Amino acid sequence: MKIIILGAGQVGTSVLSSLASEANDIVVVDTQPQLLSDLQDRFDIATIAGNAAHPTVLEKAGAATADLLIAVTSDDETNMLACQIAHILFKTPKKIARIRAIEYQGRPELFGAEGIPIDLVISPEQIVTEFIERLLEYPGATQVLDFANGRVRMVSVQAREGGPLVQREVKTLHQHMPNVHARIAAIFRQGKPIVPDGKTIIEPGDEVFFCASSGEIEAVMSELQRLDKPYKRLMFAGGGHIGKRVALRLEHDYSVKVIERDTRRAHKIAAELTHTIVLNGDASDRDLLIDENIDNIDVFCAITNDDKANILSAMLAKKLGARRVMSLITRSAYADLVETHLVDLVISPQEATISALLRYVRRGDVVQVHSLRRGACEAMEAVAHGDSRTSRVVGQRLDRIKIPSGVVMGALVRGNEVIQVHHDTVIEEGDHVIMFLLEKKLIPEVEKLFAVAGG
Repeated sequence: MKIIILGAGQVGTSVLSSLASEANDIVVVDTQPQLLSDLQDRFDIATIAGNAAHPTVLEKAGAATADLLIAVTSDDETNMLACQIAHILFKTPKKIARIRAIEYQGRPELFGAEGIPIDLVISPEQIVTEFIERLLEYPGATQVLDFANGRVRMVSVQAREGGPLVQREVKTLHQHMPNVHARIAAIFRQGKPIVPDGKTIIEPGDEVFFCASSGEIEAVMSELQRLDKPYKRLMFAGGGHIGKRVALRLEHDYSVKVIERDTRRAHKIAAELTHTIVLNGDASDRDLLIDENIDNIDVFCAITNDDKANILSAMLAKKLGARRVMSLITRSAYADLVETHLVDLVISPQEATISALLRYVRRGDVVQVHSLRRGACEAMEAVAHGDSRTSRVVGQRLDRIKIPSGVVMGALVRGNEVIQVHHDTVIEEGDHVIMFLLEKKLIPEVEKLFAVAGG
């Protein structure tokens, strides 16, 4: 696939890093030659220095023959204009744009067939907000991923002593709960993946990924650890784009405090929030956290645009007694260093953003993709098409399909019904199949598996 990436900042570089490993033909455009030179040293790509919205620059980048344009510069207007020009002048078939301003996002009619021709509007801030919301819904979860329009979710949770399924075989789950349509899709033990079968024993400390319908998640979680009490009191370090957005979404359901260092910004967001307490101060100020009863806070979440400040304030909050601590971190090297050891959970805006656009890169009818574990794994939802003559999966029992080693079928959605997959489950045309891929190198095999002959 030929892909043009407009913008070589953090988001553009993260997108490039993910897509460059998949044999894509990529051109990166940015106004800063030094950034482009650094990327050329790291990746086998072409680069063009110039304004991403100028027709001559887009033409030089190959917009007329590109399959996909990803506009992720730091300027919303540049991204929108680039998509418009690529559509009018070069007929670029698929266009994705990063749009940060709430004022634009609140007007969905601006985009699509009747408006600015953008196939997918990406807001890292919005994606992170929704990620945090889902985590708060299930205390103790470390990932909550939506599939089939929310009918199925894939959840990861750490197995702990006291969970009925811990130190028992996986098959015990359905002995305890025979009517639950859940399936354990993957286990990570000391960072190494395990493809589970019925005899696999879950050990304390395992990170367990399971698929279940939305109404069954808490029941399955209760098998892996004692359920935490619901969260009530939240504190966010940072009142920027993400902090304000999160507070707006949560302040009616939780007790919310936001700490913002910049005085003008603190006053501004305080005027826009109705039930949130906004504190003007430094989230790494020990006395401030103690005065605000940090030891009584259920979740402390550091979401400023400074990785180091996030890590330090989260570590301090944890030391001072916050029940659970999360930190937004953009640099993967930092994330690997601090996760589980210094903070409870790392939030990666790059990983969430990449997940949103990957379905436009995957071949076949892939409707949802989630990048996991710093891009090493993927959870994917694909739609089965064709019949027994044209498809490798339609009309076939699961145990007769040549499923690549390292690919685990997690769940199947047929219409509005969530079906627990077994060895004798037969896949039908139109089924949504949710899978866990333990390694990215398996992606081409899965795409081939769901391809329709002659399609």
